[in-house]
Amino acid sequence: MFQVLDESKLQEVDSLWKEFETPEKANKVVKLKHFEKFQDTTEALAAATAMTEGKMGKSLKKVLKKVVAKEAHEQLAISDAKLGGVIKEKLNLSCVHSPAVAELMRGIRTQMESLITGLPPREISAMSLGLAHSLSRYKLKFSPDKVDTMIVQAISLLDDLDKELNNYIMRCREWYGWHFPEVGKIITDNLAYCKSVRKIGARTNVATTDLSEHLPEEVEAEVKLAAEISMGTEVSEEDIGNIMHLCDQVIEITEYRTQLYDYLKNRMMAIAPNLTVMVGELVGARLISHAGSLLNLAKHPASTVQILGAEKALFRALKTRRDTPKYGLIYHASLVGQTSAKNKGKISRMLAAKASLAIRYDALGEDTNAEMGVENRAKLEARLRHLEEKGITRISGTGKAMAKSDKYQHRSDVKVYDPSGDSTLPSVSKKRKFEEVEEEEVATPVTVKTKKPKKEPVEEPEASTAAEETPKKKKKKSKKAEEEAMDVKEEEEEATVSPTEEVRS
Repeated sequence: MFQVLDESKLQEVDSLWKEFETPEKANKVVKLKHFEKFQDTTEALAAATAMTEGKMGKSLKKVLKKVVAKEAHEQLAISDAKLGGVIKEKLNLSCVHSPAVAELMRGIRTQMESLITGLPPREISAMSLGLAHSLSRYKLKFSPDKVDTMIVQAISLLDDLDKELNNYIMRCREWYGWHFPEVGKIITDNLAYCKSVRKIGARTNVATTDLSEHLPEEVEAEVKLAAEISMGTEVSEEDIGNIMHLCDQVIEITEYRTQLYDYLKNRMMAIAPNLTVMVGELVGARLISHAGSLLNLAKHPASTVQILGAEKALFRALKTRRDTPKYGLIYHASLVGQTSAKNKGKISRMLAAKASLAIRYDALGEDTNAEMGVENRAKLEARLRHLEEKGITRISGTGKAMAKSDKYQHRSDVKVYDPSGDSTLPSVSKKRKFEEVEEEEVATPVTVKTKKPKKEPVEEPEASTAAEETPKKKKKKSKKAEEEAMDVKEEEEEATVSPTEEVRS
């Protein structure tokens, strides 16, 4: 505790640092009033911890009571306003906190060795280093729930246990199936199967064994009936003993897996409550394990969180220039699982965006509640209902405009049968049909190479085009056009000779 000798210098905050450039100048500004050392590192750690939390430790309280008894009219300059409020409340001592006080504290720290006599610099540095290490270690111990290494190890062990359990159960079913194959199809639950086999032993003991503890009545009756007509082979007592020992292993591992899952659930709710609410315990733990830690996961953007776990598919898609994956580990979240196939991509994108916010809040925030996760999950569920009901709202424009629907009117239209669909041939006018019939009756003309008499030139392209016109283009012709067509036809008949006439000549 120091006493300010010249309070007028505190008014010049910007130039106050000049008063602490040398130890001589510093001794003119402040003077050591009271000094009390700590007995050991534990006491120093307790005092430092109380100071950082804004509380008044026991040692500080004793010193301040001595000061109040002697100089109660003096003001106490402190660097922490929160601590000043506690001192004023408990000891009724007026406290001052201002920029000038903060600058004064900074100057005292720079000249601490010269202001406090009898302390070598080497001992002060060793004391400061030891206290800093103890304080850091205490903070780490104070919040052990924030250690996410346990989650990474727990989820890895859980996956290993699942693989081993599957292998053990498959081996147990196959091994005992040689002796009693029918029970494998009757009892589908793996744990109940192992417990029943453990209690039954040999197939001949089924009739006298009570399985009501592990199986329902109807299943138990079915097992006993199947034991009487079983097609299994006979095995020795040693074989049955090994099978029962394997069943014991399966039961123990299953119970330990249940215990480990509860431990993982509690640890996830302590470390990342908002992420757990959003995606679940297992998916959240796998995301943390894949990223390495919760802090590393918080550094990832939402797009990376969405495809985390599908890196191989992503790089294969980039290499082959195909569509990139829409989801990775987040696919196993309950919100994505209950969505239809066409909306899984949209929901996984929205879930990844909200989950990344929850991860950052859990990793960097001070609160440990799950209010934000619950709120965001409710929004996602509402959005999911809109997508499933195809109730996509209008984003731009006025939302006040209501959709107008026309008034319903009953209209009964009498439909008439249309015979045009009966034939696939194109419809032709009657005049065109009559001309085609006449052309079929006339024999096919053969052109003669004899010299033709000079006649008026006939425009053959016009005649041919007139004959080749489709019925759709040929509409009602005028009488003049019909007469011109008849004249052209007569000229063609004169120019051609029939085969009989050619033979006679």
